[in-house]
Amino acid sequence: MKGDRVEIVVDTGDGSRNYEVTASRAGRKVEVRIARGVVEVSEVTRTGTAVRTARFLAGRVLALVEHPADPGPLDGE
Repeated sequence: MKGDRVEIVVDTGDGSRNYEVTASRAGRKVEVRIARGVVEVSEVTRTGTAVRTARFLAGRVLALVEHPADPGPLDGE
């Protein structure tokens, strides 16, 4: 959903670095996959095609924070 985002904090040896992957258009979402020592964060279309992908070594990832999109105002409020 547009507005979904994932923050990744990676150890660079002499500090840390922050990365962010965001669903930039309507109908897109951000998926996280962890396999074989690699963390993969992708922005994906409705059909499942990856638009952007960021890959990090799992041993270097300090934090992975998922921020879901704001659902907006609730009915009746």
